[in-house]
Amino acid sequence: MSKRNTQQRRHLILALVNEAGEASVEQLARQFETSEVTIRKDLTAMENHGLLLRRHGGAIPVPRELVIEEAPSEVKRAIGRAAAALIPDHHRIVIDYGRTTAAMIPELERKRGLVVMTNSLHVANALRELENEPTLLMTGGTWDPHFEAFQGQVAEQVLRGYDFDQAFIGADGIDLERGTCTFNEQIGLSRVMAEVAREVVVLAESSKVGRRIPNLELSWDKVSALVTDSGLEDEAKRQLESRGLQVIRAPL
Repeated sequence: MSKRNTQQRRHLILALVNEAGEASVEQLARQFETSEVTIRKDLTAMENHGLLLRRHGGAIPVPRELVIEEAPSEVKRAIGRAAAALIPDHHRIVIDYGRTTAAMIPELERKRGLVVMTNSLHVANALRELENEPTLLMTGGTWDPHFEAFQGQVAEQVLRGYDFDQAFIGADGIDLERGTCTFNEQIGLSRVMAEVAREVVVLAESSKVGRRIPNLELSWDKVSALVTDSGLEDEAKRQLESRGLQVIRAPL
């Protein structure tokens, strides 16, 4: 097949994955009447260019959390301000990777005596820029280049050696019935963060409410509070509060 036809097929694969939310190698091979080996090469090349993410037997779109932004959106900044307001001085906190959780960091400038652990290089670098210099701890573990964060059993073991006042965790989707969900299949570390913290705060934009993704991360009985934006509808807020959550709608 010519280079032109290869590029055309990959363009169509990308459109299909983005529209459907996922696609299997078998499905794509059948649709484009080519071998599964060829499709796997396509997906690998496309992943290397940051166009999609490979997953077992197929591919999914690049989550919006992974799209590099010049600066956090106003919605993320508002959520970050509201979440940081929940943190007293001298607390021990753990912050998961994610652009929304990272938006908290500038708001920690006025906090004193914080001890902060994270698995995110982006979060760690932002913390190092603060003049009040909170004590910074890293989980270590296996480096995940897609999420620019550490994952795996070593990171989980390190976390279990500490206890925290609060954990701040993001979400790709908010299932009103089940809990938070994510594109990332490496969900063990977020669950350990929730286990070792007395209070678990989820940060998520209201646009993610009702976004159901197969990978359930935290069930609602593990979550203390949800910090979102003013776009959250009253009925969704009522449903979440009925499950025992504190729901904070950050004003823009």
